[in-house]
Amino acid sequence: MSHSPARRWTRRITAQVLTAGLAVAGLAALDRQEPSALLPAEPAAVSTNQIGVTPPPMGWASWNTFFSSIDHNVIKQQADALVSSGMAAAGYKYVNLDDGWWQGGRDANGNITVDENLWPGGMKAIADYIHSKGLKAGIYTDAGKQGCGYYFPTTRPAAPSTGMEGHYQQDLETFQRWGFDYVKIDWCGGREEGLDQETQYKQIAAANEAASAVTGRKLVLSFCEWGTGLPWNWATGHGDLWRTSHDVLLHKETPGLTKMYRNFDEALQPAAQHTGYYNDPDMLMVGLNGMTAQRNRLHMSLWSIAGAPLLAGNNVATMTTETRDILTNPEVLAVNQDPRGLQGVKVAEDTRGLQVYGKVLAGTGKRAVMLFNRTSSAANITVRWADLGLASATASVRNTWTRTAAGSFATGYTTSVPANDAVLLTVSGTEASGSTYEDTTTATTPTFSGVTASSAGTKLVDITYANGGTTARKATIKVGGQYAYVVSFPPTGSATTYRTVSVLAHLAKGTNTVKFAAVSGAAPEIDALRVQGIPGTDGTALVGSASGRCADIEKNTYVNATQAQLWDCSGGRNQTLQRTSRGELVVYGNKCLDADNNGTTNGTKVIIWDCTGGTNQKWTANANGTITNNLSGLCLDASGAATANGTKLLLWACNGQNNQKWTLT
Repeated sequence: MSHSPARRWTRRITAQVLTAGLAVAGLAALDRQEPSALLPAEPAAVSTNQIGVTPPPMGWASWNTFFSSIDHNVIKQQADALVSSGMAAAGYKYVNLDDGWWQGGRDANGNITVDENLWPGGMKAIADYIHSKGLKAGIYTDAGKQGCGYYFPTTRPAAPSTGMEGHYQQDLETFQRWGFDYVKIDWCGGREEGLDQETQYKQIAAANEAASAVTGRKLVLSFCEWGTGLPWNWATGHGDLWRTSHDVLLHKETPGLTKMYRNFDEALQPAAQHTGYYNDPDMLMVGLNGMTAQRNRLHMSLWSIAGAPLLAGNNVATMTTETRDILTNPEVLAVNQDPRGLQGVKVAEDTRGLQVYGKVLAGTGKRAVMLFNRTSSAANITVRWADLGLASATASVRNTWTRTAAGSFATGYTTSVPANDAVLLTVSGTEASGSTYEDTTTATTPTFSGVTASSAGTKLVDITYANGGTTARKATIKVGGQYAYVVSFPPTGSATTYRTVSVLAHLAKGTNTVKFAAVSGAAPEIDALRVQGIPGTDGTALVGSASGRCADIEKNTYVNATQAQLWDCSGGRNQTLQRTSRGELVVYGNKCLDADNNGTTNGTKVIIWDCTGGTNQKWTANANGTITNNLSGLCLDASGAATANGTKLLLWACNGQNNQKWTLT
């Protein structure tokens, strides 16, 4: 293990000696007594020591164009076109077979058998062909006994027994021996059988590790349970990417904005996305029938600011030059593939539907910005540097789509954005100040107990560490009572070489505890944190006077009609509300606290819903501590005057009791 307790002890002694003002000769004597004191002091976390992480996967997947109608010739044609079109050179490396490749056969030993009329030479032959083109091969299965093609057949008859349940390790070994590099694991069978998403996918991840121990290969794991099991709470470190929503396009459906916007919104789970783990809003529709050039660019802008996997779904062999150029724009792809590996977050919506998203990029003072107009009319949108965590100093702006400089601007930048469109920018400015916290213990994975924040919100956290091994090491990060997320720490070259990786964490106002814990095997040696605000995400907690607990959305769910509740205050994003100038209380950046079904009677549920501008989503904070709904005039109330975790929030006639009094902090 790279950690040296003696070295940490020496650092503490040295600090005490310096404080006492001993002479250099005294320090030299101390060095002679303790050789490890000659090692350099561990550095404070600084962004200039960043290390690149695995970027989101890029490639092509068969489903959105071919559905179940795939065979050896179709896949060869698309692999050839990825290379000849220049898409492979631009980074599109994966060729992923989706549903339809397997019609459900197994031999007497339970091994998968395939139709060699469709796949001459079997699946190893097609994987070998893909590899011969300098590309990587992906394949598809289901976590249950049956695959999606059994329940929802498209271009081929329903095929039974196309899932991997009961054969997890066996099938994963098979895929690895065939030479595949990536596997997408769907959930149709799992759903029909009533299986538990977290349980099954963690079993699959363990089976993948066990299979790798046998074959020496490893598969990238794409969990595809459509966000139904809230994978952003548990999938990091088990899957490499996980779907956060339902399909962006169904069979025989025309591509549309509604699902594109929905999938983008639901993929924004910033605490879960970091160090090579990615929220997945589904495959791209760029270049499909019904998609205009403007809509293709919008789609790429949304997926790029989100740092989403880019799996093209069009027919690459027949695409237009215009489509190819949209898919391969190098500055847009650089935003998506940024080596810091973080997700963009919403930092402003001064006017409903005119939104600003910011993504922290590698380097110092670097941001990507998306100005997103979700309305039906062109409008000016402004990004303020302060909202992004940049100092209010001159910053330079560049348009990624036109690949031209827009100029240098003080405090912010304004431009017109067409209706239902976006402008994607990069900004180079000056980082705002942050706070550094040094570990002064002997712990390899320490707890930082005094991490302070002037307001609740999403923070940029740079973690300084050393990993002297040859492979990435893992540890979890847990803020207060929130979920623990697995963080991957790439090798730094030696046990005394320190680098930083970054995460986005949600902190409460005041003092927070940030705890690291080893996962398995050797842990990285974590030394320091640098914490910097992203002020556009700042909000308040709504604390009940009777309970001391916070208004909370259970388990970080974003599902409309989820009823708000009381829970121990943790500073989580599901407990951070933004008060808009329109009188709304907004959680997650896009869900409003809402009086269910425009209710105006006692007992009306207080739920979350897409913000609509309705009066039932507007609230007034009163001087006596009550909060009244503007439609009904009723008070926000903890049901039955209860104070326990899980107590539901509703509307009730104002009565002056403490269960109707709240503090916005």
